Amino acid sequence: MKIYQVGGSVRDKIMNIPPHDIDYVVIGSTIEEMLSLGFKQVGKDFPVFINPHNGSEYALARKEQKSGNKHGDFKFEFSPSISLKEDLIRRDFTCNALALDNNTNQIIDYFNGQKDIKEGILRHISPHFAEDPLRVLRMCRFAAQLNFKIAPETMSLARQMVKDGALAHLSAERVWQEIYRALETKNFDIFITTMQDCGALDKIMPEISALFATPERLDYHPEGNSGAHTLLCLKNVALQSPKIKFATLLHDIGKTLTPKDALPHHHGHDATGPELIKSICSRLKVPHEYKNFAILCCQNHMKLHLLHQMRASTLVDFTTSLGKYIDDFITVCQADFFGRGYKLSQNEQTEFYENASLLQKAHKILSAVKATDMPDFSTLPKDKSFGRRFRAFKINILKQKLKFQD
Repeated sequence: MKIYQVGGSVRDKIMNIPPHDIDYVVIGSTIEEMLSLGFKQVGKDFPVFINPHNGSEYALARKEQKSGNKHGDFKFEFSPSISLKEDLIRRDFTCNALALDNNTNQIIDYFNGQKDIKEGILRHISPHFAEDPLRVLRMCRFAAQLNFKIAPETMSLARQMVKDGALAHLSAERVWQEIYRALETKNFDIFITTMQDCGALDKIMPEISALFATPERLDYHPEGNSGAHTLLCLKNVALQSPKIKFATLLHDIGKTLTPKDALPHHHGHDATGPELIKSICSRLKVPHEYKNFAILCCQNHMKLHLLHQMRASTLVDFTTSLGKYIDDFITVCQADFFGRGYKLSQNEQTEFYENASLLQKAHKILSAVKATDMPDFSTLPKDKSFGRRFRAFKINILKQKLKFQD
């Protein structure tokens, strides 16, 4: 028996990145031997063993044979005679097909993975790459995660896989998992551009792909189209949460529905976008919190510019509708406002920050207002009229605190 550390953790070691997970491959062993040594088996068709002492995962060296069109449609062969090279050649990219002998600290590199890491290139190992459709999305995700370029031959193969309809065999859960992992990176915009480059974006999220064919007013958006604007917005939220990035991605999705005779104006896109978001999230099985926040931002991101024009009653309703999401909402609006192909003037920047400050002040004031603060609270009827009375009370408080004139 010989054990090697393999995969992404070896790549991360070379790149001086803290590893997320550490996986091991076992050469020259059997299921029976692993169990006899105290390892706990999980999985039946593809046995993985958990080390009871440290919780790490150990997989027997394997060969694979494609048995269907889906991501998991493989038959596996486990045998003590399978070599380390035979195991590694079935992996996806050269940078992930590295092994480390922890006893000698020697890195085993059969496919020039270290060279590709040094040059920042994502390159597939063999034609077996095309047997797993998920690898197209993994390519896009690793491009974002590692900030690597795609080798021309790998991009060509991915495009052919997309053209051949490979992505149609992926489950929604698998697709969302890759999107989510990409959202966790600092370069989610690279994930989108790589998806666009290989054709996967049009298959997975055609609504997003349509943004790149949607013209914008050049005086506001010299970048030319809604897709380019969205990429600039995503760069502005590079360090934010996946939920904020997802909402930023979809905030202008309604622009793809603008009638051609109205272009390049997009009046009402904030009202048409939510139905598209619901459709995308239903198809990809996106978590409800992500969907609801994306809809909230889509519906309301244009209103922040109008804050100083709002009556106190409108401001109360608007602030209340944002609830706990108010700070995240402002972050999405900031990404939208600054996501343009020119540098904003000092006056434009000042106007945005004044509106954001006003909204935060209103939220702070209203959050401190309690129903029990109402005059004669104990004697007020607790019926349907109570909500209207409480709203009117909050409006009056806001008028006094912010010195509204209406």
